[in-house]
Amino acid sequence: MSFYDHKVKKRNGEELDLSDLRGKVVIVVNTATGCGFTPQYEGLEMLYEKYHDSGLEVLDIPCNQFGHQAPGTDDEIHEFCTGRYQTQFEQMSKAEVNGENEHPLYTFLKEQQPEEKIIGFKNKTAMAAVKAMSSTCKKPSDIKWNFTKFLVDREGNVVKRYDPTFVPGNMEEDIKALI
Repeated sequence: MSFYDHKVKKRNGEELDLSDLRGKVVIVVNTATGCGFTPQYEGLEMLYEKYHDSGLEVLDIPCNQFGHQAPGTDDEIHEFCTGRYQTQFEQMSKAEVNGENEHPLYTFLKEQQPEEKIIGFKNKTAMAAVKAMSSTCKKPSDIKWNFTKFLVDREGNVVKRYDPTFVPGNMEEDIKALI
């Protein structure tokens, strides 16, 4: 199974076949509108605006598994993101990233980039506290919190995984190398 074999549900209920993203560089990120990391939308939008014409896509998948910080409907989340952060990339429908109901895309992403390959953890104390608060984080490779980011190259290879504290702007050199 590859990245391109997966589908995700758009907020309008339609499916996005990830094979439609073939040839693009993709950031996959689980987001939440009520999280301390929510201002990372600014950095994600900056990267999107700067590199979208060169082939960058942002796959924003809201998740309510961490402190119930993604309340509201898919449309309410979209209105928040476009109103507050002027995001131009589309938010998908909410999905789970850990546990028995985790989206198969996240099972795949975590297999490709397990915990030992995570970039970040500069603030290990903060991440340890976050992990302790996460009732869904059961396995070492599980997503620890909102705004865990995966970088996928133009061939569908999951090349990097960044922890929630890693700000999107710091991904720019990695993105430029793939564009």
